[in-house]
Amino acid sequence: MPLTISILKETTNHERRVAASAETVKKLTAMGCSLTIEAGAGEHANFTDDCYKTAGAKIVNGTDHAANADIILKVQITSADIKAAKKGAHLIGLVNPYQNDALIKEAALKGAYLYAMEMVPRISRAQSMDVLSSQSNLAGYKSVLDGAEHFASAFPMMMTAAGTVPPAKVFVMGAGVAGLQAIATAKRLGAVVSATDVRPAAKEQVQSLGATFIAVEDDEFKEAETSGGYAKEMSEAYKKKQAQLVEDTIAKQDIVITTALIPGRPAPKLVTEAMVKSMKAGSVIVDMAVDMGGNCDLSEGGKAIKKHGVSIVAHYNIPSRLASDASALYAKNLFNFLNLIIDKDKKELIIDWEDEIVKGVALTKDGTIIHPNFITKKEDVKKSPAKKAVKKTAVKKSPAQKTAVKTTTKKSVKEA
Repeated sequence: MPLTISILKETTNHERRVAASAETVKKLTAMGCSLTIEAGAGEHANFTDDCYKTAGAKIVNGTDHAANADIILKVQITSADIKAAKKGAHLIGLVNPYQNDALIKEAALKGAYLYAMEMVPRISRAQSMDVLSSQSNLAGYKSVLDGAEHFASAFPMMMTAAGTVPPAKVFVMGAGVAGLQAIATAKRLGAVVSATDVRPAAKEQVQSLGATFIAVEDDEFKEAETSGGYAKEMSEAYKKKQAQLVEDTIAKQDIVITTALIPGRPAPKLVTEAMVKSMKAGSVIVDMAVDMGGNCDLSEGGKAIKKHGVSIVAHYNIPSRLASDASALYAKNLFNFLNLIIDKDKKELIIDWEDEIVKGVALTKDGTIIHPNFITKKEDVKKSPAKKAVKKTAVKKSPAQKTAVKTTTKKSVKEA
């Protein structure tokens, strides 16, 4: 029997992407997989039912087909998707796991395998599966266009017979994937660009794109990056110094683009109302972090508002606003992950649970929450196969060793 894969229509607000492209459908079909796609799943991303049919998929109405699927692919996995799946199905997509404890538990209770693609580790072997990078890249580009839409002046310097138009000044806060693309896009449009980030490695990246790097470069700054390449939460003292520098910089800018996110935490507040007041009339703030609460105190999710003479743009789900390209890249990310877990010769799922990528994204397995970041209750630890093995081995040890094992087990549960 071939592996069956279902692609369902997205139901989350502000979501226009789809989890498959004609290209990935064709490649998965060539691998021997049988694909069913809910009718209209790709319409907002300009992937028609006919293009999926031509690529080898079967188009069906409703979600009943998911009940027979070995694998369900989604952009954003919901409770309805888990309910539609059979026991033992593999659901792969974006989970937002730090804010979705209930969804993870529901998948475990269903006996489904749940994979969070935003948890792909930042290692070279996983770059082709890195959903956050592919989507953030597009979001950074779109953020500059959003800023330009609300900015009443031109980006490049223009010298005309009637006078000279000065270049726009753009300040990007956060130089991750989205921020770097925003810098590159603003530079291509002719703006004078500066950027800030708490990660030391960002300085060279920012300067390589022709932008000016702005940060308080003290000892704490030098240690402000995790091993995974993400920004650390900074001390209050550092935040105060950085806020003053940022406030002085923002007052001189035409467009400010904020991109700062911390995994598992609300977006840090970087732009206060006082900073907004210091900006020139007609300036623009584009808050890319609004899905996680926003970087600007005055941002209103899903809206473009004007406060103190400054336009504050805070669109939800920015990658979805470029649905065609975002879907094509996301679908390719999923395909590359499937290549890792599907044996092309045997045409079946063969998963190495010790693989670093699998361990990074797999949340549930065999009715148990297995990702260490999300095992939060004593009963979850008890269900874990690894914990059972420890207890079984402990029975064969001496009474003193038994006591040590029990003590260690209790301590680990409290720490989790």
